[in-house]
Amino acid sequence: MIFRDWNDVAAFALTLPATEASTSYGQPAIKTRGKLICSTGHEAGSFHVAVPHDEKAILIDSDPNTFWQTAHYANWPGLLVRYGSADPDRIRIVLTRAWWDRATIRARTAHGHRP
Repeated sequence: MIFRDWNDVAAFALTLPATEASTSYGQPAIKTRGKLICSTGHEAGSFHVAVPHDEKAILIDSDPNTFWQTAHYANWPGLLVRYGSADPDRIRIVLTRAWWDRATIRARTAHGHRP
């Protein structure tokens, strides 16, 4: 699955345990336990995903064509992901990590190690 638009992102994210369609700052979002995993963001052609700061820098440095940020996201633990990336497997991993970081211990145990 290539993440061509928000519908593709949401469809995948909603396959993760205990996720739900929601909103964040008035934008469509996917959450688990009320905690944000991803949202449509504020930039056309991209969506926002929650990512720890240390991983964020690695993702942006290693694939700036896919992962990027604006000043709006610079101090926030998240980044922007361009739709249509050539590496959808990596995006699935990033989305799954965002879920795993917010999931219950029971859900983490059932899923296995952090991707």
